[in-house]
Amino acid sequence: MSHFKEQPLPGRRLWALWGCMTGFLLMLGRPVVDLVRYLGELAQLVGDVFLSVFRHPVRWKLVLYQIVNIGFGSQLQVMVTGAFTGAVFAAQVYYKFNQLGFESVVGGIVALALCRELAPVLTGLMLTSRVGASIAAEIGTMKVTEQVDALRSLGVHPVDYLVSPRLLAIVFSMPILIGESILMGMWAAKLIVVSLYGVPEAFYNDQLDKNTDMTDLMFGMTKGVVFGILIVLISCHQGLKVNRGAVGVGRGTTAAVVITSLSILVVNFFLTMALNFVWPVART
Repeated sequence: MSHFKEQPLPGRRLWALWGCMTGFLLMLGRPVVDLVRYLGELAQLVGDVFLSVFRHPVRWKLVLYQIVNIGFGSQLQVMVTGAFTGAVFAAQVYYKFNQLGFESVVGGIVALALCRELAPVLTGLMLTSRVGASIAAEIGTMKVTEQVDALRSLGVHPVDYLVSPRLLAIVFSMPILIGESILMGMWAAKLIVVSLYGVPEAFYNDQLDKNTDMTDLMFGMTKGVVFGILIVLISCHQGLKVNRGAVGVGRGTTAAVVITSLSILVVNFFLTMALNFVWPVART
């Protein structure tokens, strides 16, 4: 009996090691498989939207309704965000540059940052919390109450009715919202730097003209359009795959906000690297 207890353990240890390795590979592989599946579903939705926009009649009444809901309804939040972002950023830049004797360049730096980064990213995040959550919740509620199935039974494709109008609306609205955010941020920055800290307005405007132009504005607008497309696609996808009633609607809405916010931050990096090859920062 004692001889039997002293046996074997190499085979058992090898089997246990193999089980640990298998579990570890499954733990690593499952997120990858889920990511690939999710990207595939998004790609399929993109294809459906493309066919809807270019092969089927556009429902312009729904597009206009969504423009009012997405664009007009988001103006206050976007303008407040842009104004206070510009004011805070201008104050922080002034505190440091004043020590170096370069306080007159604050206007150019703030405008450049607003156009290329702050306005499009913060506008995208604000619309994610307001518009993206609303889209996911609305479509998710329609899904669990079988209204999406009712659309199909009436011969209406859900993408034509629910996704395409929102996508067209946000593509139209995002550049306007970003422009408002930039203008409010630059106005607030000038108010802080010129009126509060006493930097000569002529110097401020001169540096503003030297360091910013339409290229920077187009940089931000391009980012904004891409972020808007991400907001609608991810939010609509989360809404269309909702299940398990009200709990599923809540989870889908939360997932839409989280995934879209992370996507905006990640895509922003790659857009910045790509667009800098097209519209470089350097001035001639």
